[in-house]
Amino acid sequence: MRRLTTVLAGACAAALFAVMTVALGSPAVAAALVEVTGFGDNPGNMRMHVYVPDSRPASPAIVVAMHGCGGSGPGFHQSSEFASLADRYGFIVIYPTATQSAGFGNCFDTWSDAAKQRGGGSDPVSLVSMINYVERTYRGDPNRVYATGSSSGGMMTQHMLAVYPDLFKAGASFMGVPFNCFAGASDYPPGSSRCTGGSMDRTPQQWGDAVRQAYPGYSGPRPRMQLWHGTSDTLVPYSLLRESIEQWTNVFGLSQTPTGTDTPQAGWSRSRYADPSGTVQVEAYSIQGAGHVLPQSGMARYAVEFFGLTTSQTDTTPPTTPGTPVASGVTATGATLTWTASTDQGGSGLAGYEILRAPGATGGTFAQVGTSATTSFTDTGLSASTVYRYQVRARDAAGNVSAASGTVQITTQGGTTGACRATPTVQSQWGNGYVIQPLTITNTGTSTITGWTVTFTLPAGHTLTGSWNATVTTSGQTVTVRSVGHNGTLAPGAASTSFGFQASRPNGDTALPSGYACA
Repeated sequence: MRRLTTVLAGACAAALFAVMTVALGSPAVAAALVEVTGFGDNPGNMRMHVYVPDSRPASPAIVVAMHGCGGSGPGFHQSSEFASLADRYGFIVIYPTATQSAGFGNCFDTWSDAAKQRGGGSDPVSLVSMINYVERTYRGDPNRVYATGSSSGGMMTQHMLAVYPDLFKAGASFMGVPFNCFAGASDYPPGSSRCTGGSMDRTPQQWGDAVRQAYPGYSGPRPRMQLWHGTSDTLVPYSLLRESIEQWTNVFGLSQTPTGTDTPQAGWSRSRYADPSGTVQVEAYSIQGAGHVLPQSGMARYAVEFFGLTTSQTDTTPPTTPGTPVASGVTATGATLTWTASTDQGGSGLAGYEILRAPGATGGTFAQVGTSATTSFTDTGLSASTVYRYQVRARDAAGNVSAASGTVQITTQGGTTGACRATPTVQSQWGNGYVIQPLTITNTGTSTITGWTVTFTLPAGHTLTGSWNATVTTSGQTVTVRSVGHNGTLAPGAASTSFGFQASRPNGDTALPSGYACA
């Protein structure tokens, strides 16, 4: 494979066009590309443009479409086919503009330690804020969020599906690289990059472990992945398609041998990797003779079809309201809900239910905590001796959502708490941040613990930016961490579990949290 001698994406002069700017909370004019400012937390200093089609369901799908290095969101809107497909199929497109630089400008950050940690900062957090904005402002469907992009944007597609697997349903990566391919900013520019230098070769297990370590403890469903690469691409070498296939098939526990191959168009070789149920979880396209020039005409349509968005959205009638849920099996950390089924009214078919939860007997905000394809749901990770309220709403295949059901209130049982110890380990730290992983909880008592709580103090100026395997709240500099469903029970005799967190701090500050206490 030839070494690279050129940049990831050459700068192209874009035609002049006008965009509009709106402030947070003011919906964009439909069927126009609109710039949004103040969309939320933006550590990547990114710009956001959104395209909202005139005709769309009540709860439309969201596609995040990302440009290559040196490009822009408006430029990718103009040069790709996703907006016209949005007009046809009724989904919303977010066009981010990256401003990061690692040898050259306007690239999505897939190299920094912060970007590789869930909630760690940089571009991934900015992209999550954009998605949240669209869900709030246009009632975008949180269960139908997709990512796609070209070159640097294709790299970020694989990156986001690794770091936020619970946020995305699928992705389509054009000319991308596997997650965690770049060792750092110095490894990004072509010519000096080990990742894109033509010799990158890791085992499927190593690639898969990189994805699993991006969100430790995550055990939910993984987003499906579609991969595209030209066989004559020497800028981001074609050999990296095989590395990406190895990464994502390993993540899904699949063989690297395809379950099916075909040629959907002349010069396109497609390999599919299906699970035992027949669902294609990974799909890879080799485009014969193509260089660093994807997507070409018609390819976006295949991506949108892979997402499942090519059914015309003609149903605009929501389902009937489900019955008020009934709670049973209430424990210190969980409860089971059942309810009377909704009825589809628009012809697209009932797709499932969204479960909403609010804290306390009054006040608070109902937020979605899960989905169910049936009329029951078990919520876990709750705190002992705590009041919660629940509602349910139905969703049809066109994305229409019913009104919320009546409310049921529960009080979890008190947890049996023995003596315990919290032991932190500093996994890594840098100038303005650090990761504590694992923070080990050990049962030092003689009775079973069915729910634990750890408290500690952050030094002044430090801010928690992410956590995993626990429920975390902060009050000033005091952090309270509570067990979740899968790790709350610890048998006597030194049984242990762990969680982790990441925090930021002022440059030059070397202090770490203190005062760890477990109960």
